[in-house]
Amino acid sequence: MVKYKLKDIKVPRFEEANGFYTTKQRSELMSKIRGKETKPEIAFRKALWGCGIRYRKNVKKLPGSPDIVIGKHKVIVFIDGEFWHGYNWMEKKEKIKSNRGFWIPKIERNMQRDVENTQKLIEQGYIVHRFWQHEVIKDLEGCLFKVLCSLDL
Repeated sequence: MVKYKLKDIKVPRFEEANGFYTTKQRSELMSKIRGKETKPEIAFRKALWGCGIRYRKNVKKLPGSPDIVIGKHKVIVFIDGEFWHGYNWMEKKEKIKSNRGFWIPKIERNMQRDVENTQKLIEQGYIVHRFWQHEVIKDLEGCLFKVLCSLDL
């Protein structure tokens, strides 16, 4: 099987010199967005723990620094934010009004990196689950069930 690597999407630096500008208010709001320890992640981890499943979180040694790693069973869980990882991207892409030259390549590169990291993890023998934050919020039991079904219990 021949694998072709897609050319990495180039994301410009978010600087005024490159024509990107943000207000202090927007900057303050963006600084409060979390990449780790989000409410859906915490809820999912508590549910796993309640089922007696032990895990590691945000393992930097693995591609993509997965949110949850169940090492004993080689199972990985990512809980992706809708904006940052491109949920319903073709529709949302059109709604981005400011700094399009930065945000569109940024999110498309994130999506590309997600695919690359998932492939690397599968090649290392992991079972990879990717859930959107809204999926975990609306159907925690369903997401948990999918992960529990992939464990060798």
